[in-house]
Amino acid sequence: MLTMRRISWQSVLVAASAATLVGTLGGVLTDTGVWYQSLTKPSWQPPDWAFAPAWTLIFVLAAVSAIYAWRDAYTPAQRRWVVVLFTLNAVLNSLWSTLFFVVKRPDWALIEVALLWLSVLLPIIVFWSRSRTASLYLIPYLAWVSFAAFLNYTVAQLNAPFA
Repeated sequence: MLTMRRISWQSVLVAASAATLVGTLGGVLTDTGVWYQSLTKPSWQPPDWAFAPAWTLIFVLAAVSAIYAWRDAYTPAQRRWVVVLFTLNAVLNSLWSTLFFVVKRPDWALIEVALLWLSVLLPIIVFWSRSRTASLYLIPYLAWVSFAAFLNYTVAQLNAPFA
């Protein structure tokens, strides 16, 4: 549970707004139309309806992580790192959706997902020494991106080559 020690409503509003923006952008970029439906997918892939709630939970947890990381930062430089790390992750998250769904290149998205995975791991490592709670809130995100990377790999293998 979030304690209200040194947590400003502005930081909560910024984190919630940023998570909502990234989630909305990902949703807009995700086209599950004819091209996506024509892909061969593994039998173990979750149903399409499960992705929106999973990503919503992930983004809520990431926003909570950002709030803790911001609260537990001691200096303006540490707070800048919080912003930089979450911004980097947001860009890479949106880039993956663009490559997979807009450009229709699961093979390129597979390469990019490694960077996305690292962009989740990096704040876990960076925040660990001063905000274990912020790091722990990102563990489900790392697990989900790991699963998504394996799913991406499988879809790319089942449907290659891409033009």
